Amino acid sequence: MQKTYKWLMAALNDCGVGNISTQYRCKFQEDYKHILLPAGYGLVFLVGLVLNAVALYAMLFRIKRWNASTIFMVNLTACDTLYILTLPFLIYYYADKNDWHFGEPFCKIIRFLFYANLYGSILFLTCISVHRFMGVCHPVRSMHWVTAHRARLLSVAVWAIVLIFQAPVFHFARTTVSCKESVCHDTTPEKLFDDFWVYSSVVSVVLFAFPFCVVLVCSGLMVRALLKGGGVGGSTSLRSKKKSARTIVLVMLAFMVCFLPFHITRGLYYWFRHHEVNCILLEATSVAYKVMRPLVSVNSCIDPILYLLAGQGFRSLSKRATKSGTIAERKSLSTAV
Repeated sequence: MQKTYKWLMAALNDCGVGNISTQYRCKFQEDYKHILLPAGYGLVFLVGLVLNAVALYAMLFRIKRWNASTIFMVNLTACDTLYILTLPFLIYYYADKNDWHFGEPFCKIIRFLFYANLYGSILFLTCISVHRFMGVCHPVRSMHWVTAHRARLLSVAVWAIVLIFQAPVFHFARTTVSCKESVCHDTTPEKLFDDFWVYSSVVSVVLFAFPFCVVLVCSGLMVRALLKGGGVGGSTSLRSKKKSARTIVLVMLAFMVCFLPFHITRGLYYWFRHHEVNCILLEATSVAYKVMRPLVSVNSCIDPILYLLAGQGFRSLSKRATKSGTIAERKSLSTAV
C-alpha cells in the first residue's frame, strides 16, 4: 500500500500537479525558480563572459613571463569561463519549466561541468590565498617554495582532484521522463538519493569546508602580519602588501557571499530531505537553496576583478624588472604578485 502511494505521488509530481517533494508527502509550489534561475544565470552569463574573456585575453596575450600568480589566475579564469558556458543550457531548461531537450548524456556533461568548474574555482582561489599569504608573511621562503614550476604542478593536482571527486556526477546525474517532459536532475532520482547525500556531504567537506578554513587562516595571519608593520617585510614592499591584502579580502568576500550561503542552504536541504523532516522546514530550505544558486554563480564575475587588482602591480613590477635586469627585482616580481 505504501509503495502504491509513493508511486502515485511521484506520478502526480512528474505531471505537474503541484510540486510534491521527493518524500512524496510534501506539496509546495516552485514556479518562482522558472523566473529566478533563468534571470540570475542570464545576468551572470552576460557579465561574466565579457569580464572573463577580457581577463583571459590579457593574461594569454599581454603577459609574456608567467609566474605562480599568473598560472593560478589563468586556471581560475578557465574554470569560470567553462562554468559560464554551461549556463545557457540551464537557462533554457529552467525557463522551459524543467523540460530537458538535450538527452541524458548531455545532462550528465552539463551537471559535471557545472560542479567541476565551481569547485575548481574554489580550489584555485585557495591557492591564490596561500600564495599571497606566503608573499606577505614569508617573503624569503616564498621565493624558493612558490615557483612557476611548482605552481604548474599544483594546478595539475587541483584539476586531478576535481575530476576525481566530480566523476560520480556521471553516475548520479540522470534524466527521468514522465508526462512527455524530461527532467535533468540536479541531484539524482529518488532511488539513488541516499547514496548521493553521502557523496555530496563528502564533496562539501573536502572541496569547500577545508579550503574555506585554509582561506580563513591565511587571511587572519596576513592581517596580523600587516598590522605588525615592519616586523614582516623583507623584499616585499608595503605597496605589495596592501595589494595582497586587497586580493585576499576579495577572495574572502567571494567565499562569504557566494560559496558559504550556497553550501549551508544546500547542506540543510539535503539533510532535511534525507531525514524526512516536516514539510515547512523542507520547503523553507528548498527555497533558500534555490535562491542561493544564482548567487554562487556571481563568483565568476568577481574573479576577473581579482585579476584586475593584482594585474596592476604585476605590470609595474614587470617593467621595472625588465629595465633594471637585476636579480633582486626579478625575485620581487615572483613574490610580490
